Amino acid sequence: MAEKEKNQRTSSESSPYVETVIAVNRVSKVVKGGKRFSFNAIVVVGDQAGSLSIQMGKAKEVREAISKATNRAKKQFTKVSLLNNTIPHEIIGRCGASRVLLRPATAGTGIIAGGSVRAVLEAVGVKDILSKCLGSTNPINISKATMDALVNLRTEEQIKKLLKKS
Repeated sequence: MAEKEKNQRTSSESSPYVETVIAVNRVSKVVKGGKRFSFNAIVVVGDQAGSLSIQMGKAKEVREAISKATNRAKKQFTKVSLLNNTIPHEIIGRCGASRVLLRPATAGTGIIAGGSVRAVLEAVGVKDILSKCLGSTNPINISKATMDALVNLRTEEQIKKLLKKS
């Protein structure tokens, strides 16, 4: 629980967004004098009301990588269709070899999900959902697959509008 609080910043720091660090990776490059280390961080930023963004930042230090990813994410939000604290229908999101199955759940179920999926769903404001990771469990691809699933959700009204136009 302490790790979750450490990785998550909320509006108490004068920001209306929830910022969560999903993963930090250390990358090494072998050069003449030894090894050079750099870091990449993937961050999800959401307003807990249906908007979110996932971005990656790269830098020589962890703090810089996180701040780059956060700043990039705050500039590029995507709106998600939600229905009563859950999602309107079952969907599978894909990214690379990773797939994420998301199922709507009844009120009071909570978020049944692993680390990367949970962070994305909490940032967007989903309260009741069931999920399952299929295929690769790479945290970067899992978070992007979750984002893909959420972006492709459609409510009944949106589907009716699309059918009327065509």
